[in-house]
Amino acid sequence: MRPASVPVQRPRDARLLAIDADGTLRDLPRRELASLLRPGDLVVANDAATLPASLPGVHPRTGERVEVRLAARASLAPDDVRAFTAVLFGAGDHRTPTEQRPLPPRVMAGDALDLGPLAATVVRELGHPRLVELSLHGTPDAVWAGIAAHGRPVQYAHVTEPLALWDVWTSVAARAVAFEPPSAGFVLDWAWLHAIAERGVGFATLTHAAGLSSTGDAALDARLPLDEAYEIPCATAEALAAARAHGGRVIAVGTTVVRALEHAAARAAHDDRLPAGPGLATQRLGPGTRLRVVDAIVSGTHEPGTSHHALLQAFASDAVLERADAALERLGYRTHEFGDSIWLEADPARRQPLRSNLNTATLASRFGQRRTTRPSWMPNESRMRSPSLRASTSKSA
Repeated sequence: MRPASVPVQRPRDARLLAIDADGTLRDLPRRELASLLRPGDLVVANDAATLPASLPGVHPRTGERVEVRLAARASLAPDDVRAFTAVLFGAGDHRTPTEQRPLPPRVMAGDALDLGPLAATVVRELGHPRLVELSLHGTPDAVWAGIAAHGRPVQYAHVTEPLALWDVWTSVAARAVAFEPPSAGFVLDWAWLHAIAERGVGFATLTHAAGLSSTGDAALDARLPLDEAYEIPCATAEALAAARAHGGRVIAVGTTVVRALEHAAARAAHDDRLPAGPGLATQRLGPGTRLRVVDAIVSGTHEPGTSHHALLQAFASDAVLERADAALERLGYRTHEFGDSIWLEADPARRQPLRSNLNTATLASRFGQRRTTRPSWMPNESRMRSPSLRASTSKSA
């Protein structure tokens, strides 16, 4: 595979490797993604907008320059912005490959960091010289303003052109909580959502704070993904139940969606419905995972050995993934966030689905919602036609 080096979310020549549940591989134009969906299916995407989470600064005790990459926080609450997990780098920027970036100056608990308009204190090291807990000072409004004014999107050397925020926001971006883009969602646009609605396919969203994909350090990368906060709306939980009740499949757009849905399912108090509300995904999905919610994933192309690739082992055997990896390499697919895509259906032997013995009306009544003539899990046409959704949502929460 070759890295995608141009920040274009939906290139006209984008490709899709479709991997069926039986291991059959098909090389398709990505524009044919909708053809893989069936009436009654439900597509679930991550609507997290991406923060400018790379903050240059200075370590006053040594006078050395640092780059702070915010990587996680405990919740999505807009006023919970003082405590962050962060990865530190020494001097330099994205033009140097991450694995070649120098270590930061050795920091200790209590050390200050000057990050432009932001002041931060190192609370503690988290078992690695690059990984720390930071406390950002000031009111929530001041912290958000400082991140917005001083930060830049996290970026890697395969894209040389500096990224703007609009490069890393998906078409359904809402709350700014992700530290890197949920880039599988770059396949989405309003025309595509309208097209799947015409096919009788539902669409819903959740919010998951996508974390860093790489730190450049093998030992630290082995700890990825870090714990990531998420929230599943009641309407999405209802849509999932409705799709299941009607025999539809759940299609996750991206690894973050899989992680949120499967974590929520694992903590479900009942075996027949997914709990709505906030959560903190602490698990690592892989070959030992029994999928309970997701039937298929739309994802970027990921290199073996990464946490994203390991998650795919929850869907298919090593033999199938090895054939898929070989095909991606042979066909010259592009990798990384602006690259090509895969469709991967779960092997039924790897699933342990939730039971769906609640009808939709019963579930809706439990949420205090009333069914309308148009199911809530179908996209709303007026919203799909409106390009101003971002303008109506908060970009600082």
